Amino acid sequence: MPLARSLSVTSLTGLEDWDDELDLENATLFEVAWEVANKVGGIYTVIQTKAKITLDEWGENYFLIGPYLEQNVRTQVELIEPPNPAIRRTIDSMNAKGCKVYFGRWLIEGGPYVILIDIGATAWSLDRWKTELWESCSIGIPWYDREANDAVLFGFLTAWFLGEFAAQCEEKPYIIGHFHEWLAGIGLVLCRIRKLQVATIFTTHATLLGRYLCAGSVDFYNNLQTFNLDKEAGDRQIYHRYCMERSAVHCAHVFTTVSQITAVEAEHLLKRKPDIVTPNGLNVKKFSAMHEFQNLHAQSKARIQEFVRGHFYGHLDFNLDKTIFFFIAGRYEYSNKGADVFLEALARLNYLLRVNGSQTTVVAFFIMPARTNNFNVETLKGQAVRKQLWDTANAVKEKFGKKLYESLLVGNLPDMNKMLDKEDFTMMKRAIFATQRQSFPPICTHNMLDDSTDPILNTIRRIGLFNSSADRVKVIFHPEFLSSTSPLLPVDYEEFVRGCHLGVFPSYYEPWGYTPAECTVMGIPSISTNLSGFGCFMEEHIADPSAYGWYRAVWELVLLSWEGGVMASLTDLTQQLVLRYTHCLEVPWLKL
Repeated sequence: MPLARSLSVTSLTGLEDWDDELDLENATLFEVAWEVANKVGGIYTVIQTKAKITLDEWGENYFLIGPYLEQNVRTQVELIEPPNPAIRRTIDSMNAKGCKVYFGRWLIEGGPYVILIDIGATAWSLDRWKTELWESCSIGIPWYDREANDAVLFGFLTAWFLGEFAAQCEEKPYIIGHFHEWLAGIGLVLCRIRKLQVATIFTTHATLLGRYLCAGSVDFYNNLQTFNLDKEAGDRQIYHRYCMERSAVHCAHVFTTVSQITAVEAEHLLKRKPDIVTPNGLNVKKFSAMHEFQNLHAQSKARIQEFVRGHFYGHLDFNLDKTIFFFIAGRYEYSNKGADVFLEALARLNYLLRVNGSQTTVVAFFIMPARTNNFNVETLKGQAVRKQLWDTANAVKEKFGKKLYESLLVGNLPDMNKMLDKEDFTMMKRAIFATQRQSFPPICTHNMLDDSTDPILNTIRRIGLFNSSADRVKVIFHPEFLSSTSPLLPVDYEEFVRGCHLGVFPSYYEPWGYTPAECTVMGIPSISTNLSGFGCFMEEHIADPSAYGWYRAVWELVLLSWEGGVMASLTDLTQQLVLRYTHCLEVPWLKL
């Protein structure tokens, strides 16, 4: 999706002319991102998804550069010796000077090479490098911003690595550096300042200022041309980050972004029009199931139902066979991701279901990582109680089956009064007694560090969705990424999505949006907005979205107040939830 090239591309100097037809065998591609083997948000999925295709094209000349984090390396990376002599000499040279640089294979599809840099090992150079950044770029980094300081360390070490690699190559190297987001941007800026022979690409997946402005409930899209950028960044105490991001954008030889709506945003907020829009993709083969959709949905739904049985023990007064699972997932940005609108719509849906005497229950999951210190004891107890009940039922069933077998074996019909003895009844009564509790089932599965100020929990308190027996809509907030090794909900994200009936993503600020895309390829209906990159992409390329199982709740672009666009959008989303609620009863592989 090429756009008109910006003038700044041709005005950048410091790179010798390359042949129009570049031989990939003589070129090396380094992809730099903070989320290499480090899951934080959507960029992790972007890089992970395209790694195999990039590796197929570039072969042994493709390397990913990211931060070294011990807990991630243990499970995601196999450390090996570099097969490339120049890479090996570069790493040895940096390690001899006090750095800690590791080489390995990222254990994802394709197994790409990764170069992981331990920024903590060179933290002693932070003040010196911050001084150099100020003197060369006039960008000052405050001491209290841990993330920005990490970006400085990562950027300087990345530039050091690229410069050292160029020096260690026996022949003239053709180096391409692809930098993702502002956290990797300092490395790109230093490549230009130091006049390294590196062709640079910068991709923004969301602008810093755009993310902060939208979170502040401003009329963002109607005022893009009027914002006082320096003042807005300063008011939000991110001016230094904004400078880092904007410097990287203007220093890059090629500037790209992920959607048309973000391209417009970048042109106004970063003052450079992207040279090309590269929509994020998914490896569809990974999710392909064809005729297995129904079976996979049933299997995954059964896993979720087991969790629900434990979570609602003592209050399991609804039929799980008549229960629909909705979910919202992603980075914890309360307003940007539409969690506020989703909760308000759920409150309305709960009212409608209760008024109409519906026997169907909706369980809405919020999968958004937040600050926690441990699992909620009551939630863990629920799973323990469920397991105890299951073990008790199996023990009684085994004794019952043995007595039945022995009775039939001698040719007699069993005496039902003797099939269960007093001990069996005592065991079952104890199990039933253990399921009694006076409190409502917990909303949150973990202990939140900021429980009193958490926006999701405060909204739930206000709208009164407390998982009571009268509520037809139940809410479960899981503030951690899903994992198949979790003692609570032992499923990975893909399996969880397959087990749900509807994904709801009413985002106000969403440069792309992997979550609805993943729902689409897994055969699960989803609701998105026309302010998300993926929503716009689908709207542009599919004439009749509903015919393809794609559903969207349309935001009005005039989002001023609850009395205006937001209320209209909220009403629309509630109607969509009711429609999809009905639809889930009709789609073959989503039948209850």
